Amino acid sequence: MTAVTAPVTGSLHSFDISTGVDGPGTRFVAFLAGCPLRCLYCHSPDTQYRRFGRPTSVDDLLTEIRRYERFLKVAHGGVTLSGGEPLQQPAFTREVLRQCKEMRLHTALDTSGLLGDRADNALLDATDLVLLDIKSGDPATYRTVTRTGRLAPTVRFAHRLADRGVPIWVRFVLVPGLTDDPCNVDAVASIAADVPTVERVEVLPFHRLGAQKYAALGLPFPLADTQPPDEALLHRVRGQFHDHGLTVY
Repeated sequence: MTAVTAPVTGSLHSFDISTGVDGPGTRFVAFLAGCPLRCLYCHSPDTQYRRFGRPTSVDDLLTEIRRYERFLKVAHGGVTLSGGEPLQQPAFTREVLRQCKEMRLHTALDTSGLLGDRADNALLDATDLVLLDIKSGDPATYRTVTRTGRLAPTVRFAHRLADRGVPIWVRFVLVPGLTDDPCNVDAVASIAADVPTVERVEVLPFHRLGAQKYAALGLPFPLADTQPPDEALLHRVRGQFHDHGLTVY
């Protein structure tokens, strides 16, 4: 008797089409539901819990991706798995990325790296690019920002990616009064500069566009009184990364 393999399923929050934000070209971005972090600046609190997603099989998601396949290839784009945290669902993430690679689509993984140990070699073999969110470079600040996370697993994952030759785009969210301390920024820059496959650093200015989502969930927005960074602060922080020899976007 031939064993029947159950379809791999995950919890999918939503998907969207983006350009120049979640990897090169135009991307099909799938947002998976569930994240172990509770970042103070999170603009999508509705993706933090798996119960806010819907059960979706790999085949179902690939059916949606195939609708855009030709367009994505013409637009020199691909597929990005984001979240939430896609490595909270490693089997689902691995299979989606693997089948996208078989379709000859560029693949990207957007992750904090906290759960990097869950990414097996097969998953990384199917990943063309990692968008690595380094929340902070100082361990104490990292804990304050994420409330539940640790910096060390992210650094370990970054070096594992480099050992495998996987390109990395580092993302750093700049929040006045929280992540903007010069020593913290220098620590992030030092981490990135020590990883040879880091191609660029994206300094992302904090915004409050997710405040309505917190209100809809009946949750307080932790940074409701925090202002976005001004141009002077953005210039200083981008300069710190540039001083470490990094390409900054």
